This record gives sequence, structure tokens and C-alpha cells, in this order.
Amino acid sequence: MSPKQHRGEVTADLLLDAALRVFAEQGEQGLTVNAVTKASGVSLGSLYHHFGSLDGLYDALAQRWLSRLLEDLVTALRSTRTARTGIRAIVRTHLTFVREHRDAALLLHSTRTDQRNMTRARELRDSQEARLSVFTLWIQSHVDSGELAPLPPALIESLVLGPLVGFVRRWLSGVDDIEPDLDEAARVLPERIWRSVAADPK
Repeated sequence: MSPKQHRGEVTADLLLDAALRVFAEQGEQGLTVNAVTKASGVSLGSLYHHFGSLDGLYDALAQRWLSRLLEDLVTALRSTRTARTGIRAIVRTHLTFVREHRDAALLLHSTRTDQRNMTRARELRDSQEARLSVFTLWIQSHVDSGELAPLPPALIESLVLGPLVGFVRRWLSGVDDIEPDLDEAARVLPERIWRSVAADPK
């Protein structure tokens, strides 16, 4: 890598790190180009040079953290042997990520990210194809083995991730009088989710 390329990567990282801080501190409405350039110390011209627009910066930030989450999930999944232990690994790894990277989890589960993902669904899936294909192949292999219910992979994915994401959103919102406990969720959710996708949920 040339010195110029290295400086470019450092600048891009400064902008992405600052954008996440601004998002965590000021919310979606506070994430503006002025706020990011002020927090990062990087010029407005550099922001546009690297990301093209505020949306481009936001998309790159969401992609960065989605990649990290998916990489953690893929790593955990590859260390399992059965569908049941795989479900447990997915749930617990996701909850661990949320605990350790709360600001990034807020970003990934935000309304703005949902909206951006809806408009960029195919592009997003293509960019994460290598990681997402691991999940599809894992699901199909366990459907074929008879461990998972004979359902399309997309339905199994929804049955696994739907309750998990729903809980995470509630935890992140902090709307409950008593905040839901991540440890309790890690104990309860794997078995409950397993029963919803198992071929024989005994």
C-alpha cells in the first residue's frame, strides 16, 4: 500500500469512527456532515471525496459493522456440529455483539438503516454474499439432514432472526421499566427459537 493510500484509509476511518460517535450521542437527526467533520477534524471536502455524500458515509458505516457482526456469526457457526448448537451460537453471538458494541448495534437496528437497507437490498446482499451464503448453506445442509424443518431457508432465517432482532431492538430502546436482561435472553431464546425451526422440536 502506498503512503497516499494509507493516508486515505486513515482519513476514512476517522470519518467512520466520528460518524458512529455522533450517531450514538445525537441520534439520527444529529448525524450531519457538519457534526461529523467537527468530530473527526476532517475537512468537508475529504468527506465527500471518500464517501460522496452523507448517505454514502452512513452506508459505509452500516456495512462496516454489519460485516463485523456477520463475521462473528460465521465464525461461531463454523465451530458447531449440530443444528441445535448452531442456533445457540447464532443467538448468543448476536447478543454478545450487542453487549460489546452497543453504539454499532443501535446503528444497525435503527429506522434509518432499515430504510436504507430496503432501498439497497440487492446491493447489500451482493456485498455480503460470501458471508450470507454460509448461512444459506448451513440451513440447507441441516434441512437435508432432517434436523431443521423442511422449510425454505428464507423462512428459517426469519424464524431465527425475527425474535432475536425483536428482543435486541427492545433492549436497545430502553423503554421498559426494568431493562430486559441479555444474560436471561441468552439462556431462554436459543431453546425457544430452536423449537420453532426444529424438524422434531422435542
